[in-house]
Amino acid sequence: MTKTLKIALVGGGNMGGALAAGWLRKKRSGVDPANLVIVDPAPGEAVQALIAEHGLTAVDALDESLAAEIDLLVLAVKPQMLEQVATLISPHLGAEAAILSVMAGVTINRLAMAFGDRPIVRAMPNTAAAVGAGMSVCVANEAGETIKDAATRLLKGAGTVEWVTDERLIGAVTAVSGSGPAYVFLLAEALAGAASAEGLPRDLAEKLARETIVGAGALLAKTDKSPQELRRAVTSPGGTTQAAVDVLMGRGGGLPELVRQAVTAAERRSRQLGANGNDR
Repeated sequence: MTKTLKIALVGGGNMGGALAAGWLRKKRSGVDPANLVIVDPAPGEAVQALIAEHGLTAVDALDESLAAEIDLLVLAVKPQMLEQVATLISPHLGAEAAILSVMAGVTINRLAMAFGDRPIVRAMPNTAAAVGAGMSVCVANEAGETIKDAATRLLKGAGTVEWVTDERLIGAVTAVSGSGPAYVFLLAEALAGAASAEGLPRDLAEKLARETIVGAGALLAKTDKSPQELRRAVTSPGGTTQAAVDVLMGRGGGLPELVRQAVTAAERRSRQLGANGNDR
């Protein structure tokens, strides 16, 4: 596949917008704004801003002539919309057009049933893609091996990309990195609430929580040390951090056990989505 792909992004919500922002921000993604079509009758504000800034083509739906020009169809809609989208688009796609899906839980088999025998890549990115710090894990069908480089280039515009060969692992990926930003945001929310409860002004409490998490993440990214090593380095025996960690590691397994249960629940839900196409 050439560097100047004609791409249709179906879905202008949070994830679609995050991907488009990454593509348009980094030239090495190979996305020419003139060859990017946004397909959504009501795109989100972030996507509307991208459309205006880059002069993108935006349509409510792909008509027959436009669909025939598409090299890569990127599906960023809710899982229950798969059949509806496929019914409208699939009959008009060219035989060589490929599919890149970021729909949670929708398997390659379901995509092949909906769009036919063609190159298919299933990816699970996360919303940090909007700032170029996303994490995407991909798997392809046999035909999709031919577009792996193109898919990697596109997704690298939004952050780090890894590939697996066993599609069953995508459920765990969804539970860890796909849903993971929400876990971190919840921690920031809880930390700010706890700081406010200790008497700090709310705005200062929120800033402390935000910058602490941003700084800890930057430190984690810049060092070869494991999270466990970093935690131990800042946890002096008998100190304030030790007192807090003792609570977090408390009865019933504490925070590690809660996180394990959360990831298990998310992975189970991912499998359910693959079976019935319900929403997140």
